[in-house]
Amino acid sequence: MKAIKTRLAALGFLEFAVWGTYLVSIGLYLSSVGLGDYIFWFYTMQGIVSLFMPGIVGMVADRFIPAQKMFSLCHLIAGSFMMAAGWYAMQAGSEVQFGPLFALYSVSVAFFMPTIGLNNSVAFNALGKAGLDTVKHFPPIRVFGTVGFIAAEWFVNFVKIDGVAISNSYTQLLACGIVSLVLAAYALTMPACPVNRASGGSLADALGLKAFKLFKDRKMAIFFIFSMLLGVSLQITNSYGSTFIEHFKNIAQYADDFFASNSVFLISLSQCSEALCILLIPVCLRKFGIKGVMLIAMTAWVLRFGFFGLGDTSTSGVGLLMLSCVVYGVAFDFFNVSGGLYVDQQTSPEMRSSAQGLFMIMTNGIGASLGTWIAGTFIINKKVFAPGLDAVQQLDGWRESWFIFAAYALVVTILFFFIFKNPTTDKTEARAEMKEAEDTLPENV
Repeated sequence: MKAIKTRLAALGFLEFAVWGTYLVSIGLYLSSVGLGDYIFWFYTMQGIVSLFMPGIVGMVADRFIPAQKMFSLCHLIAGSFMMAAGWYAMQAGSEVQFGPLFALYSVSVAFFMPTIGLNNSVAFNALGKAGLDTVKHFPPIRVFGTVGFIAAEWFVNFVKIDGVAISNSYTQLLACGIVSLVLAAYALTMPACPVNRASGGSLADALGLKAFKLFKDRKMAIFFIFSMLLGVSLQITNSYGSTFIEHFKNIAQYADDFFASNSVFLISLSQCSEALCILLIPVCLRKFGIKGVMLIAMTAWVLRFGFFGLGDTSTSGVGLLMLSCVVYGVAFDFFNVSGGLYVDQQTSPEMRSSAQGLFMIMTNGIGASLGTWIAGTFIINKKVFAPGLDAVQQLDGWRESWFIFAAYALVVTILFFFIFKNPTTDKTEARAEMKEAEDTLPENV
């Protein structure tokens, strides 16, 4: 039993290491080759493919190709195209063009995003075959995914080739492709997953489209709309956080600051916080209820952006950037976990899986895609990457942009406070619901 848990921990480590090699650093490379005003497209595409690819690939894995083989195939394709993207960038040098690079990258992420869910399916199947309780044993295994993401961030931040950090070069794409190909081979060693060719589910089921009928319920409609509105914030700091921090190197008074040259390392504190903050959720659910926890998450997004706008990389200012990373754990975990619990409590058993899929579509799909597109097109590109701005003017543009995002998150928070109602008003029933919610959380993290 220990052996399978170790093998699954390695699987999760590699899965999220693939993501960590580029997710918070690709903007640094794009800026270095004059494609800073295209950064938002690379993150918008990630949200767009998340709307349909996980559902389609999941349906294929359920009916035709065992999940561990589908997982391997997806990584084979994703890794190959990311390697091709890195190879193209290497050959193009400073003359890299948006079109070819974005096309290769898009195919890669289209096949990578479904592997996040497939990773869970493979792990649950393996634990079940070993006779292990998934609720008890999966969370400690999943933590190694976050560890893998952080390790990849530190790797691309501190390892240099020809004096250039991997985080600032096309090498991160090659590194991502290599890890993905290694994982494609390793996935084939996992226990076989069953297929059900007689499954009656439709494509609409796989894509979670039937769950949209939940919008007929006013309280669920309000919840999903706010999920989308908050989802707008999800990928903005992943898209631009490291690029913003790295910009301080261009200003004389910050040029020699440690964190100005190690922005990915600083951002990795966000993932460290994320791994720890989930431990606070049971206590906060019991004390504040689901609405209270979701309000805490929304307020944390206000602080996440606000601290970015106020901080800098100097000794006196870097503490605010660190605080921004700390509150990210609350902002991300509290909403995603409490939101998932709310969906589970408010939907019937036959609709729960579809409703959870709809929750992800509204947040990580529609919300995140719209957020990165709007942030890049109408704010960052106009205030930071506009022609003719010097480094100081660009820094002012960065700060103004973060304050705009903070103001948006604040408006959403206030509206949520007045519009969204707690699931119950009876205190006894509410406490019972909170106890049930707490019991569904992992015993260990």
